[in-house]
Amino acid sequence: MICILTVIGLQSCRQKSEVKTFFISHNAQQSHPVHKGIVKLQEELEKKSNGKLVVKIFPDAQLGSEREVLELLQIGSVAIAKVSAATLSNFVPEYNVLAIPYIFRDKAHKFKVLEGTVGKEILEKGSDSWLRGLCYYDAGSRSFYTKSKAIRTPDDLKGLKIRVMNDQMSINMVNALGGSATPMAYGELYTAIQQGVVDGAENNAPSFVSSNHYEVSKYYTLDEHASVPDVLVVSTKWWDTLTEEEQQWLQEAADTSAEAQKEFWRLSVLESMETAKAAGVEVIVPDKSLFAVKTESVLENFIANYPNLAPLVNRIKAVE
Repeated sequence: MICILTVIGLQSCRQKSEVKTFFISHNAQQSHPVHKGIVKLQEELEKKSNGKLVVKIFPDAQLGSEREVLELLQIGSVAIAKVSAATLSNFVPEYNVLAIPYIFRDKAHKFKVLEGTVGKEILEKGSDSWLRGLCYYDAGSRSFYTKSKAIRTPDDLKGLKIRVMNDQMSINMVNALGGSATPMAYGELYTAIQQGVVDGAENNAPSFVSSNHYEVSKYYTLDEHASVPDVLVVSTKWWDTLTEEEQQWLQEAADTSAEAQKEFWRLSVLESMETAKAAGVEVIVPDKSLFAVKTESVLENFIANYPNLAPLVNRIKAVE
């Protein structure tokens, strides 16, 4: 609470000077591609504004969880945050679509969607909730990793307890593949795999390695079932205090940082895969179409619950 009040107090003082200082929050470590991308935004914005817009970065969830920080954005106490589209979907339903298994055909399709008309429209949808999207950051693709049994086809998931995030899409996805979805706090997962409480989990390569889960999981299957992006979100209450020129500077700096972050992410994936392989992890490249077919029921269930979002799903699939 003291931290939040301090943030609010500091933020309210920014208009007392010609220099506007604002805060960006994220939950990643300073070695993470997300932090490096935001540092690029910091550098670009201070250059474009000739020092008039100054960024202070708060990494490692210093200002709270993603959900807590989004609530601070809504009241204007924090200016910008990087959050997962999955977290943002609690405030803006359209982001749910980006978490549907195999909604993107491949990485090229994903960025054509996100950086095109459809993606920009989703970013703007958040303005109704005081959460304007600036750009997307690459968060890679989530794949399965297991301790004792290799997953080469969906049938190999039968009877396995797989840790998932506590959201319905992830639960439905694992269950549709024949596994037993087991929601669990991320901080408990290393020990849970080690002790056999769960048989495995799913995440992107940098997270698989930075969490040290590769030490207790000797199989990593690149089925790439979900490619949920991160989103850089600005509080509309803070955005509206900027001049049109300042808004343009910020948007351009965000776009530049997004391009840089994609390269930071690519390099991080390569490094993580090398680390995992060197530790004896078997990397499996399966036939992804087998997994995609088995998860079609997840999309059907989603459309049944959100019929108003069916046109958005169709538009994403139609992007060439």
